[in-house]
Amino acid sequence: MLDPILGGLLLYLALMVGVGLYTSRYMRSLDDFVLGGRRLGPWVSALSERASGESAWFLLGLPGAAYGVGFVEFWSVIGIACGILFSWTFIAVPLRRESARLGALTLPDYFDLRFGGRSRSLRLFAMVAILVFYVAYVAAQLSGAGKILNATFGLDLHTGIWVGAAVVVFYTLMGGFLAVAWTDVVQGLLMTLVAVALPVLGVLHLGGPGELWARVAAHDPGLLHMHAGKTGAAFLFGVAFAGLSWGFGYLGQPHLLARYMAIRATRELPKGQLIAMGWVLLSYWGAPMIGLVGLAILGPNLADPEQVMPLLAKQLLPGWLAGLMIAGAVAAMMSTADSQLLVAASTVVEDAYVRLLGRRSTPARLVLLSRVITFAIAGVALGLALTQSGSSGIINSTVAYAWTGLGASFGPPLVLALWWRGTTRQGALAGMLGGISATIVWKQVPALGQILDLKAAPVLISAALVLVVSALGPGARRSPAG
Repeated sequence: MLDPILGGLLLYLALMVGVGLYTSRYMRSLDDFVLGGRRLGPWVSALSERASGESAWFLLGLPGAAYGVGFVEFWSVIGIACGILFSWTFIAVPLRRESARLGALTLPDYFDLRFGGRSRSLRLFAMVAILVFYVAYVAAQLSGAGKILNATFGLDLHTGIWVGAAVVVFYTLMGGFLAVAWTDVVQGLLMTLVAVALPVLGVLHLGGPGELWARVAAHDPGLLHMHAGKTGAAFLFGVAFAGLSWGFGYLGQPHLLARYMAIRATRELPKGQLIAMGWVLLSYWGAPMIGLVGLAILGPNLADPEQVMPLLAKQLLPGWLAGLMIAGAVAAMMSTADSQLLVAASTVVEDAYVRLLGRRSTPARLVLLSRVITFAIAGVALGLALTQSGSSGIINSTVAYAWTGLGASFGPPLVLALWWRGTTRQGALAGMLGGISATIVWKQVPALGQILDLKAAPVLISAALVLVVSALGPGARRSPAG
């Protein structure tokens, strides 16, 4: 007889594969594969953007972090909400308008065309940033699949990683951007269900909020406070600012910015913003609460805190419903991995093959090439995931690194290019290189994180370089208007 938990999970995976097969009929050109022909409605665009933005970190990494540090993790939630609001308010509309006007399909495409279409170096380093950080990011998502299936079924970590990779790659190859966007709608709603229902059910199981606080306090009273026992500068920079700095990354994530570029009309973006922020307010309080409820019910001795969500679902829920909840964590992984694979592949095909090398091919051939590149990038990420599969906390740390690298590489150059006419090609390039380099250096030299958090320093360095080089360097005040 089929295990009920496995049955619920298989039903969900079959639905994702079905969406990929259905949307494959619409893949007639590279524009269709990369941006879905720019015909997404506000609901699909907003839910796809939110689902793609969260990854396995949302239901594995964030609950695992809250399991370890308690209410301190809500500083991250506040920073994330602010970053999402800023991105929808100050980036979505001008980027959709300008990318359509310039005919840009990718973010490197936008930067090149924004500065006159002559900046091969700007396009090249944008491609490098996307490929380097997305391989690490996708690897973290595949590691998440391994952890989910291991915690749920006792499946070997490597086998779980292979299963997650196979499903994501299949429906992304078949349906391109439309498959990714429509599966994201299902995944985003499922993630909300998990984030809201699981902590509520856990509190009811415990007998109320009072019992939850009592059990958490019995392990460590400090977990109930947001100051982590620190005061002054140590609290301000080491606790509050470190958590809030998650919001910086939302300024430059290519897989999220693609949703703004793909919506069918600029006038529909304000509605999309309301939907996206509604999702944030409904969903984001619950993810860290899963960790706290898990601590109260499962105890403080989990070998890997990033498995707290699937273990809690198995403890609280009947089979099929537990399978559905666990599918929500798989959804979080898939909704990001598919988008990132798509952006990375489109960067190679559109920016390297078509733009840099000047190759011209039929639309069908470009779609085929995009699928081949998607498969190849997934293979590299799969290899990385298999090598780091046994590490505790690897999802949180890897996502923080890749998230920062993308946010620092693209966020400041993009915001300033959209809003400041004085931004120059050299300034944007300096900010991009500074963001890439600072992220790698901060990752390799942990002592620097004691001075300023990894998630903040590279972004601030990038912004300073864009401003200084644009104002004082070659081409100052002579950049074409954006």
